[in-house]
Amino acid sequence: MAEQHQEYLDRILTIELGRCTEAAAVAASTKIGHGDKEAADQAAVTALRAAFNKLDIDGTIVIGEGERDEAPMLYIGEKVGKGGPKIDIALDPLEGTTLTAKAMSNALAVVAMATGGSLLNAPDVYMDKIACGPGFPKGVIDLDASAEDNIRSLAKAKGVDPSEITVCVLDRPRHDYIVEGCRKVGARVTMIPDGDVAGVFHTTNPEESGIDLYIGTGGAPEGVLAAAALRCVGGQMQGRLVFRNDDERARAEKWGIKDLDRKYDLLDMASGDVMFAATGVTDGTMLKGVKWRGEKVFTQTIVMRSKSGTVRVIDAASKADSFNRGYSDQ
Repeated sequence: MAEQHQEYLDRILTIELGRCTEAAAVAASTKIGHGDKEAADQAAVTALRAAFNKLDIDGTIVIGEGERDEAPMLYIGEKVGKGGPKIDIALDPLEGTTLTAKAMSNALAVVAMATGGSLLNAPDVYMDKIACGPGFPKGVIDLDASAEDNIRSLAKAKGVDPSEITVCVLDRPRHDYIVEGCRKVGARVTMIPDGDVAGVFHTTNPEESGIDLYIGTGGAPEGVLAAAALRCVGGQMQGRLVFRNDDERARAEKWGIKDLDRKYDLLDMASGDVMFAATGVTDGTMLKGVKWRGEKVFTQTIVMRSKSGTVRVIDAASKADSFNRGYSDQ
C-alpha cells in the first residue's frame, strides 16, 4: 500500500499538481488589468477547487483562504479530492491579487502538497521571515541577527563582497529599518509591492532571479507555502509568528500552537515528502504569465519535490476551451 501511495504522489507531482496551479492561473488571467482583485481571486479559487476535486486524494486544506466555514471556498480544514492517500494542502490560488488587478508582474498561483501532518497549521497572522537558497552551510542566516550581520554571513559563505548580495524586501514602512541596514553594508535591495510567497520563492534560484536573501514580515500562511518551495531545493528559512492582539493569539492556540515565541526552521514548517507547484499569472522574474493566443492558452509552471530534489519547468500550450471546466485535459 505504501508503494502504491508513493507511486501516486509521483504522478501528482509530474501531472496533477501542475494542472491544479495551471487551472487557477488561467482563470485568474481573465481578470488581469480589470482592477477587481476580489473577482480575480474568486476566479482562481473556483478553478483550483474544481481541479482538486478531480484528484484521487483525501486532501485537507491546512493553509487556505480563511479559517472558518463561512470563509470563501478552500478554507482551512476543508476536505477536497475523491478519496485516497491523506494529503496536506497549502495554497494561495492567486498570490498577488492586486498585482493581477493592476496587470503588474510576479502574480502566481501556488500550491504545496505533503504527506498528512507535514505542514505547519499556521494561523492567519503575521510572521517574521528570513530565507536564502541552497548551497550554504547550515546556520548561515539567523532570524535574530540584524540584516547587516545576515548579509555579511551570506556574503562570506558565497565568497563575495556584501555589495554583491541582493535582498528582497516587501515595500512596507515597517521594513524601513531593514532597508537601511541592507544599504548600510552596501547590499542591493529589491523592493516588491506585493507577493510574499514570490519574494521567498525567488531565493530558490538566485542565478535566475538575482535574489540572494529575503527578509521581512509577511503572512504566516504564505511563510509555510514558501517553506515548502525551499524544502524542495534545500534552501534555508526561519520564521516566528507575530501577534498584534489577543484574538490573534487565540487563533494560534486554536490550531494547537502552544509556544507563541517559537522560532521555526524549514523542517518545522514543511517536513515529510513535500511537493510544490507554481504557475505564472502575469509575467515575472521566475515564470512567464498566461498568454491567450487565438484558440490556444500558453502557461509556464514549475513543479518541485523534496524527496528527489527534482525541479521541472513545464511550458504548456492548451486548447482555450479545455479550461471551461476549471482544469486542462491536455
